[in-house]
Amino acid sequence: MGAARRGARGWGAAAMAAMAGGGPRRCRRLEGEAARAVLAAADTLLFDCDGVLWRGEAAVGGAAAALGRLAAAGKRLCYVTNNSSRTRVAYTEKLRRLGFPPAEPRHVFGSAYCAARYLRQALPPGAAAYVLGSPALAAELEAAGVPHLGPGPAALPGPAPADWAQAPLDPAVRAVLVAFDEHFSYAKLCQALRYLLRDGPDCLLVGTNRDNRLPLEGGTAIPGTGCLVKAVETAAQREAFIVGKPNRFMFDCVASEFDIDPARTIMVGDRLDTDILMGNSCGLTTLLTLTGVSTLDEVQGHQQSSCPSRHSLVPDYYVDSIADLLPALGDP
Repeated sequence: MGAARRGARGWGAAAMAAMAGGGPRRCRRLEGEAARAVLAAADTLLFDCDGVLWRGEAAVGGAAAALGRLAAAGKRLCYVTNNSSRTRVAYTEKLRRLGFPPAEPRHVFGSAYCAARYLRQALPPGAAAYVLGSPALAAELEAAGVPHLGPGPAALPGPAPADWAQAPLDPAVRAVLVAFDEHFSYAKLCQALRYLLRDGPDCLLVGTNRDNRLPLEGGTAIPGTGCLVKAVETAAQREAFIVGKPNRFMFDCVASEFDIDPARTIMVGDRLDTDILMGNSCGLTTLLTLTGVSTLDEVQGHQQSSCPSRHSLVPDYYVDSIADLLPALGDP
């Protein structure tokens, strides 16, 4: 018994050292005493959603039970997602529908909400945003008090380029915001460029994320927001400010809402280039789950690379699924 306790204390020290960001990351499987110690040392867990908690409209097996036990243990659970197509309220409803612990909108940090928050801070009073995005993004902007225009289909204002270049521009627009937009078109690209050219650097260019592909069930995928952001950047010959992962702005939004200690916070995600990179950049403990995009082969490739920047894509730990944490969380 004494040896077991000493072992647990040893794992606790190792967990705290890992959470403080010391030493190279080895990407160990999180299980047994290590899992119990790492979870005990954390007071906050940040979860990506699709690919971690659910896939499409189906919860990952055991994920709801794992989060239920984490909540029962007094852990703060927050949700950080690059998806701009749902409002914070819609995410809380989906969590409830899929059996996860109750969450308030203030626990959800989607790229739509974070973009609205950024523009509310960055735009002068009365200034508006031209939006390439969804109704959910428009709703978050409205909730934040950011005037906007642009969501929905758009058509070219005439048959010739001269007509396109002379379409009316709203004098209040001082930002172009690019998010996932199923109605993205050449007409919208033209209008976005004209706002950016009219005001030069005084017109902000903001993107919700750079995810280039969105994987779907069955191994297929669709183009992601990153493709649309790149199109506007190419036309404008400017780089957008990205509010979503891996940019630390999304973590800063969480930290401004809650008293977050990075050394006692775990970032759980399924993508190395967004979830894990943001977590590592912000000094969090990072946990990769293999129910989504990234694989252990990719992790190994980054570990063995001679490129230092690739090492920042290596997580501290991995699990096959969030459900693997259940044994470390004890009985419900």
